[in-house]
Amino acid sequence: MFTTRFAPSPTGPLHLGHAYSACLAHDMARAAGGVFLLRIEDIDRSRARPEWETRIHDDLRWLGLDWPEPVMRQSDRGPAYDAALERLGDMGLTYPCRCRRADIEAAAGAPQEGVPQFGPDGRIYSGTCRHRPMAERGPSDVIRLNMRRAADRLPAPRFVETGPEHAGTHDIDPMALTRSIGDPILARRDMAGSYHLSVVVDDAAQSVTHVIRGADLFEATALHVALQMLLGLPVPSYHHHRLIRDDAGKRLAKRDDARAISRYRDEGLTPEDIRRMVGL
Repeated sequence: MFTTRFAPSPTGPLHLGHAYSACLAHDMARAAGGVFLLRIEDIDRSRARPEWETRIHDDLRWLGLDWPEPVMRQSDRGPAYDAALERLGDMGLTYPCRCRRADIEAAAGAPQEGVPQFGPDGRIYSGTCRHRPMAERGPSDVIRLNMRRAADRLPAPRFVETGPEHAGTHDIDPMALTRSIGDPILARRDMAGSYHLSVVVDDAAQSVTHVIRGADLFEATALHVALQMLLGLPVPSYHHHRLIRDDAGKRLAKRDDARAISRYRDEGLTPEDIRRMVGL
């Protein structure tokens, strides 16, 4: 069944960009006779707040969206992420890393022309701890994916994109991932799984067939597909939509309360007004 999802983090108010993404995913599912799911990505317990989660439900209901209950919450999904980490570890693809942000910046050195410095996981990691076995993991270490080893296990990964900017079938060069992504973090001390790990595990658990999300996440798709294939999970279709920007052309952020959905509602606008504002 055609299945989409909207997966916000309860760390601030939903804004017009969220309204566009949620409504688009909802509309595409309904048009295909499928199902739209809501997932709460509250894995970062230091920033997630119950009041923001409540407002997410209120804002989306006000927009006219509906979804099956109960809603999946990442804070309940620790065992699933642990199982994925264990599977990758059994394949010899993980290692503990003690490097801090300052260490990684120092190891990066001077930028080299034509060599990417940043990827979907931030600064591309140089691999200082790559030699360490998992048995050495300390309480403050993160777990990273050894992308060099992982690349040898990826048989011609690819994905289908239906978004306006990158439509078509995309073949992924596994070895290119070592240069454009490096060794991404899969788990932190205070999180059972990183965003990149949890999102692919959860999409598979919810049988999501079409991932609808912003164009800013397009570059992360190669990593997500790689993880899906390594874990034996299905690869959904992807649709990366345009971003809603402010008057200066900047992507909206949760701190931009002036464009919060709840504020527009309080000012007397209707859901139809919001749809017109975002071009739906």
